[in-house]
Amino acid sequence: MCLAIPVQVSEILPDDMAKVSLDGVVRIVSTALVEDLQVGDYVVLHVGYALAKIDPEEAERTLEMLASAGIAA
Repeated sequence: MCLAIPVQVSEILPDDMAKVSLDGVVRIVSTALVEDLQVGDYVVLHVGYALAKIDPEEAERTLEMLASAGIAA
């Protein structure tokens, strides 16, 4: 099973890369598939690639559901 999770962009980097975070865990990911990305945006992350922007409210609901299922903190 594959899982894509919402993460928040904390820094835009050169070469279509960005720092994202989730519960204090920071990763550098590719943003080549997402246009007009800004710090604070939420994106759906899968295997190191931001796939699409996601509405902040939807991101929070998804993270709450994952936490209640014991999948995410």
